[in-house]
Amino acid sequence: MATPNYGYEKRQKELAKKKKKEEKLKEKAQRKVGEGASDGHSADDTHEVSSPAAE
Repeated sequence: MATPNYGYEKRQKELAKKKKKEEKLKEKAQRKVGEGASDGHSADDTHEVSSPAAE
């Protein structure tokens, strides 16, 4: 009887976790882009508004 290849199983689990994380980040970036477009403000606009208040 063959022994289980735990190293292979671990690697597959790590790859699946990495893929899921990348997909989550991609979806988050798309939501952020969509959110900025719907508001009509870019990230630069909000930064300029907050800078004078910091002075």
